[in-house]
Amino acid sequence: MTLTHNVIQESADLLYVAQTTRTPIGPLTERHPGLTVADAYAIQQVNLRRRLREGRVLVGHKIGLTSESMQTLLGVDEPDFGYILDGMVLANGSAVSAARFCAPRVEPEVAFLFHAPLRGPGITDDDVRAAPEAVAVALEVVDSRIDKWRLTLPDTVADNASSGAVVLGNWMPYEGLDLPSVRASLSLNGSEIDSGLGAAVMGEPAAAVAWLANALGSFGTEIMPGHFVISGSITSAPFVHPGDDVTATIGGLGAVSLSFT
Repeated sequence: MTLTHNVIQESADLLYVAQTTRTPIGPLTERHPGLTVADAYAIQQVNLRRRLREGRVLVGHKIGLTSESMQTLLGVDEPDFGYILDGMVLANGSAVSAARFCAPRVEPEVAFLFHAPLRGPGITDDDVRAAPEAVAVALEVVDSRIDKWRLTLPDTVADNASSGAVVLGNWMPYEGLDLPSVRASLSLNGSEIDSGLGAAVMGEPAAAVAWLANALGSFGTEIMPGHFVISGSITSAPFVHPGDDVTATIGGLGAVSLSFT
């Protein structure tokens, strides 16, 4: 890390207030040009510990920046990750106030539920394919507490990988599913606006989860039994606004929906 503990705490405080008040802040990398990815994960962890002290429960993880286009946009060559707490999981078909977020966007993803722990280093795609209890379609609401999504990699990492909320579908058996070939569709107000194949996620969604397990291992932690992982967007991530109805569909896994009020 290059930043002092005081600066890391101050940066975490800024993001915490921004999320609590729905008031975005300028990029942390403008405030602290030396901010590294390691610093950013330290900031993320400060706010995770804070939320856990408040009584929230860690239920899963998200992986971001899994597509080549998003990595090119931010000038990076690897994904990032964030945490998912119990209060971030929304019911399928429910309505949520757009005012809960700063600038929400939506993404269709494959979610993995694990019955056995995954701890890096050395986790492979095959290890991931052997570990899930089930998989499901997921609709992630991504959100940025950084004003106008003016992000670098350290900015989004510090901001919990731009996590907002997630809707999960019914858990389905993993056996027999060819996840790189599944088709995902994202519909807004009844019209399909984008689609893609599971291979858009690092060639195979299981590869993204293997990356996560190995990345978490470097922090001395793991994917725990009973936790789920959303593995990265298969399509683009359009903005949503009050009055929008969104549906994510993945072949073989079904559909989930969310309405914004």
